[in-house]
Amino acid sequence: MFLPQLHQRVAQGTKLAVLTCYDASFARLMAENGIDILLVGDSLGMTIQGHSTTLPVSLAEMVYHTAAVARGTNGKAFIVADLPFGSYQASPEQAFASAAQLMAAGANMVKLEGGAIMVDTTAFLAARGIPVCAHLGLLPQSVNATGYRAQAKEAEAAERLLLDAEALQDAGAQLLVLESIPATLAATVSAQLDIPTIGIGAGAACDGQVLVLQDLLGLTERPPRFAKNFMQGADSLAAAVRAYADAVRKGEFPGPEHSF
Repeated sequence: MFLPQLHQRVAQGTKLAVLTCYDASFARLMAENGIDILLVGDSLGMTIQGHSTTLPVSLAEMVYHTAAVARGTNGKAFIVADLPFGSYQASPEQAFASAAQLMAAGANMVKLEGGAIMVDTTAFLAARGIPVCAHLGLLPQSVNATGYRAQAKEAEAAERLLLDAEALQDAGAQLLVLESIPATLAATVSAQLDIPTIGIGAGAACDGQVLVLQDLLGLTERPPRFAKNFMQGADSLAAAVRAYADAVRKGEFPGPEHSF
């Protein structure tokens, strides 16, 4: 699957179902059960490696997991890979070198965190043929500065996020993840941008939704507010994945209880 197909689905009014994925077996399962985008997230630092944050994840580890996921999808799903902490913030050139490794491993797009400070890097990557997914709101790589709490609840912060979103789009970002922000703000951003928005704890108005796989499976000890256990009532992993994809496309997930 390629980026124009995703944009076409959104233009036709179809919500995008996104899940984190870290290995070939789940990649195959997701690709065969309605998931549009597989996010090889640096969340693997917490879900797979047992760290308390995403910060210890290395670029080499991201390359390893991206390659495993790519082998499992067999081209049936779009793969977005996170640029891990410390692999892109120093300069656009550093970001390109890191992104090139992820693309060679099988990613279709790379994701980076940050607003205005990432505009030049986004433009640098986009000009060199590397599709970029931007990420605003709660930034897990900045957790030591912000904590794990909802962002952009005040008017000034909300306006700054909207301006950052527009600047990243103008720089060439092709997708935007909005994490843990007020649903009303996410709706405004989604309406004003031409590129698809993917929400996580950002309400139902986004063009798609993303969940961490372990949250969907009910494996998280203290699940975040925006999570839902789709294994409840499902008789298989495949059924749980399909239930999530169907709920996203029908607008049944997320509900008000999953939003800020």
